[in-house]
Amino acid sequence: MAGTAAIDWTRPWLAPYRAQGEAAASAIAQGLPVARALQGAGPPGFVPQHALPAGRAYEAHVFATGTVPTRDNLHDFFNGLVWRAFPRAKRRLNELQAAEIERAGVGATRGPLRDALTLFDENGALLEAPPELWRALAARDWPALFVARRGLWEQARLRVFGHALLEKLVAPRKAATAHVLLTEGIDGLDDEALARRLDPAWLAAKPFVPLPVLGVPGWWAGNEAPDFYADAQVFRPARPAAESPAPGPG
Repeated sequence: MAGTAAIDWTRPWLAPYRAQGEAAASAIAQGLPVARALQGAGPPGFVPQHALPAGRAYEAHVFATGTVPTRDNLHDFFNGLVWRAFPRAKRRLNELQAAEIERAGVGATRGPLRDALTLFDENGALLEAPPELWRALAARDWPALFVARRGLWEQARLRVFGHALLEKLVAPRKAATAHVLLTEGIDGLDDEALARRLDPAWLAAKPFVPLPVLGVPGWWAGNEAPDFYADAQVFRPARPAAESPAPGPG
């Protein structure tokens, strides 16, 4: 798989995944399939995609077997890195997906809970930040978030959780957007703390707020330009306050 050669591991959004990611990418460059390159000392186990029986839902299979069918592509490579970094949270997301499949089957639509689980799994992010940044983000007050309170980002940490977003950021585009889980912070962006917070009723209400990640100070050189945030197609105006999602439990 040649795709890993295009990854720039110096990008700030890859810092939490760099050590394991570079090691796995090196193994892939030497000819190992992605599933074998991702194997670690603990669960889950990564298996080739053909281990998924025809007609069986992916999420149900992962839950039943504790193994993750994995294709030789960037999407599944990043999925594996997130599994390695957040095994409890990923297992919780999978548990909730499997329970919904057991309850309602696999239909033409996923339903609100599975939609939210998929959104976070694919494009989610976690933010640890001062309250002033949280309030500006929840209000989509981009001038406050990125200009007036820019210095507060030195006290913040943003971690991309969604593997599809990590894949998109291999070739960064200004419109790349994370869906930040409105938790008023996860203690230390901790895996176990995140897993405890993944409450199904709360998630079904889609407690996310969009964040164009290349606007984060220090994440993209272009955002030093005064007009970077004037692009209303990316930094869209706030919704009415009544529509804003509420912070979550705990």
